[in-house]
Amino acid sequence: MTAAERLAKALSFTEADRVPLDLSGTTVSAFSKYAFASAMQYKNWPVKYYSQSVDPIQQIVIPEEEILDRLKIDSYRVGARRIMNFEGKVQDYDTYHSIIDPYQCEWRMKKEGDLYFNQATYPYQNYETVSEALDDFSIYDIQEYRDVLAADVDEQLTHKGDRGLIIDRNCAGLTEMSLRLRGYDTWFVDTMIDPEGVKSLLDLLVDHKIAYWEMLAKILREKGVIDQVQVVAEADDLGTQNSLLLSPDALEDIVMPRVRRLIEFLKKQFPRAKTFFHTDGAVKQIIPDLMEAGVDILNPVQYSAEGMDLAELKKEFGKELVFWGGGIDTQEILNKAKPAQVRDEVKKNIEILAPGGGFVFTTVHNIQADVPPENFWAMWESVMEYGKY
Repeated sequence: MTAAERLAKALSFTEADRVPLDLSGTTVSAFSKYAFASAMQYKNWPVKYYSQSVDPIQQIVIPEEEILDRLKIDSYRVGARRIMNFEGKVQDYDTYHSIIDPYQCEWRMKKEGDLYFNQATYPYQNYETVSEALDDFSIYDIQEYRDVLAADVDEQLTHKGDRGLIIDRNCAGLTEMSLRLRGYDTWFVDTMIDPEGVKSLLDLLVDHKIAYWEMLAKILREKGVIDQVQVVAEADDLGTQNSLLLSPDALEDIVMPRVRRLIEFLKKQFPRAKTFFHTDGAVKQIIPDLMEAGVDILNPVQYSAEGMDLAELKKEFGKELVFWGGGIDTQEILNKAKPAQVRDEVKKNIEILAPGGGFVFTTVHNIQADVPPENFWAMWESVMEYGKY
């Protein structure tokens, strides 16, 4: 059975030979380069990842094909880099590195003590309202990067092998992008005093995303691989550890109509693919709304959040919604527990989520730099042992 066939069975709620494994298929189910290096060195494996950093802000890397094969990874990411030509845009200062992303947000990483870039400026924060900010708002034309994206896709497809093809987004989700543009406190105030302005900003961001997906679809058609796409990955963080990001009514009024428009477009562009949606936190209350909007796959299934019990989620939604995640908690277990505890947790979660298919194993968000290599390998070995049907 090929990796793509294994993934297809999971996506159609059928048990394959084993649970599919994703450790680099999206920018929210991948490796920190530090965790990757320590895990490879622990086994005396080569530290090989592609030089074109898919997400330099998070310091995310994609292992080279040899390592993907060794790790028996079933997924493969194709799509935009978060910052094109990243290396040529980094500015070096006395104590930190700085980069301005395409949305005019500045990100800084201290030369000592930081493991990734942190946002330092919010380009539209100083306007009184978001509506006022929109008078001066501009967003880059995604077509500027058409040739760069086409060349990247060519390179990416060369290393796909028999893995399932996932196409990934170009930027963060609608609310997350809004927060980065306006600043966190400012944006939440916006939703109270200028909701129509917030909606207008979100509409512009949907248009921007649609332009990207339309361009990527055309490139994939030209290369004759669009029918191979199994998963289209989008995101928007709509939950916190204990609650939704906004009230249910505010989410329904402000955010969900834009999510529906985006997913409707994706369904038309990629009718054979399943729609993957990443949203952290306590989001059980809006899972029916996401499914109604067209979401087929939920990630990361953050079971440490309020109300996100895996057994209950599987019972209520497991015949219609694929769980891509929920494999192991990355806040307290994968990074802090003993290897034996990691094995037990992986075994328990597989036993809950795997029956009947509809489950792809990955960690709850990316494997961060603080994950000990012993724990990574305990997780991986447990997936290979307990993930068999």
